[in-house]
Amino acid sequence: MGRKKVEDKNIRKLSKVGGGATYAITLPIDAIREFGWQEKQKLVIEVDKRRKRLIIKDWEK
Repeated sequence: MGRKKVEDKNIRKLSKVGGGATYAITLPIDAIREFGWQEKQKLVIEVDKRRKRLIIKDWEK
């Protein structure tokens, strides 16, 4: 598989996980490193229905 073009770097596909109603997307490694996120870190997903977007934030106790 070849490398993505710079302008296509942040275009991702939505994938179904398992047999249930769960979906997944991959995140760019540059963003993960920039935020300092680690594997298995808890994150909060906020849904903005009006603008049709998801907001991903660090989970805080």
